[in-house]
Amino acid sequence: MSAWLPFAPCTPEGCARGHGPAAGPVKALARLLAGLAAVGCGLLLAPLAALFGALLGAAFRHRLTRCWSRAVLRAFGVRVHVVGVPHDLRASLVVANHISWLDIPLVAAVLPGRMLAKSEVRSWPVLGPLAARGGTFFLERDRLRALPAAVASMADALRGGARVVVFPEGSTWCGRGQGRFRPAAFQAALDAGAAVQPVRIAYTPTGAAAFVGDDPLLASLWRVAAAEGLTAEIRLLPPILPGSRPDRRSLARAAQLAVASDSANLPSPSVHQCVRSIPAAASSVRTPS
Repeated sequence: MSAWLPFAPCTPEGCARGHGPAAGPVKALARLLAGLAAVGCGLLLAPLAALFGALLGAAFRHRLTRCWSRAVLRAFGVRVHVVGVPHDLRASLVVANHISWLDIPLVAAVLPGRMLAKSEVRSWPVLGPLAARGGTFFLERDRLRALPAAVASMADALRGGARVVVFPEGSTWCGRGQGRFRPAAFQAALDAGAAVQPVRIAYTPTGAAAFVGDDPLLASLWRVAAAEGLTAEIRLLPPILPGSRPDRRSLARAAQLAVASDSANLPSPSVHQCVRSIPAAASSVRTPS
C-alpha cells in the first residue's frame, strides 16, 4: 500500500459493533436475501434502464436510480431520513463523509450521479458490473499518475451537466470522527465551473452500519441486516457556488468544515475522538471509494 493513501484509525473490533436492538436470525436472513436480490435485480435491469435512459433523458434515468436505491435500503431494513432539499444546480460535485457501503445507495437515493470509486470495485461480484454500467469513474489509488486523468474525466462530465459523487476522505470512518477531505477531486469542480454540494451522512446506531478496517463485506452485510431500527440520515447542506473559493485546497477545506460543523454529535470531529473508541493495538485500514 502506498504511503500517501488516506488512513483511518477505525477497526471492526473497536468501531463496527452493533449496540442497538437486534433482529432475530430469521428476520436478518430474510433481509440479507432481499437486499442481495434487490442488488441483483439492478444488475439484470441495468441494460434496459440504460436504453430507456438514453431515449428519455437523464431525469428518467435518475428517477430509476432513486427508486432502485431506495428499494435496496428498504430491503436491508434501513430507514432513511432526508434533511433539506436538492438545490437546482445544472451540475454539481457532491461530496460526503464516508462511513459504509450503505453510503452509495443512500446518496443515489437522493442525489443520483456518476460516482468515483477505487479500481478494485470493478472486480467485485455483482456490485462491480453494476457500478461500471452506472458510469462509475474508477481510480487506481496507488498510481498517482492516474489521478489527473480521473480528474479530467470528472470535469468533462460536470461540463456536460452531470452530477458527480465523491467521498473525499478516501477511506471509511466509523462516524464518530471524520477524516480530512483530500483536495484532488475538487479540482474537477474548479475546472468545470461547477458548484460543490456538501452532504452529511450519519447512522443510528453508529456501529451497525460502519464498514471499516479489515471488516469482510459479508460480515458488514449481516450486521446491517441484523440491526433493528437502523436509520440513515442524509443532510443536504448549502452548496458552495463556483468562484467562491480560489483553489482546490480552500474548496476542500470549506466543504469539510461544512460537513463537520453540521454534526450535532461531533461539534469538532477529529481523529482523536475516533481513537478513543479503538483498542490501542488496532491499526488496520480500509480505504474504499
